Amino acid sequence: MDVFSSLKVSASALRAQTIRMDTISSNLANVETTSTPEGGPYKKKSVYFQTKPLSFQDHLNSNVKDALQGVEVTKITEDTSPPRKVYNPSHPDADKDGYVPMPNINVLEETVDMMSATRSYEANVTAIQSEKRMIQKAMTI
Repeated sequence: MDVFSSLKVSASALRAQTIRMDTISSNLANVETTSTPEGGPYKKKSVYFQTKPLSFQDHLNSNVKDALQGVEVTKITEDTSPPRKVYNPSHPDADKDGYVPMPNINVLEETVDMMSATRSYEANVTAIQSEKRMIQKAMTI
């Protein structure tokens, strides 16, 4: 395992958490959006991660026990459940019965997800800073 392996793993996690936070921000920004260019209300988006497969060269250069992997975003999906209906007959997007289709976004859940993504991001930044300090200490020896 080379000196920069843990930096690569943490960097991949930073990229993935950034995409996750951007997606959550989009969900929170569109919690009241009832009309989109595609038609209908905004659909909540969810991010899915998986371990990042090692390249062939990485397999050649490492032992099985030392095979570190990062993380990557595999897909971002839209919610397929029907929109929630809110009674508001004066709204311009209301149907004939006075109900407005609204996005299925729970602000509390999104906030907790954002806090989790932020903590994960901070943990990886701390890991990178620690690795950087260890490399600097090793250079002074």
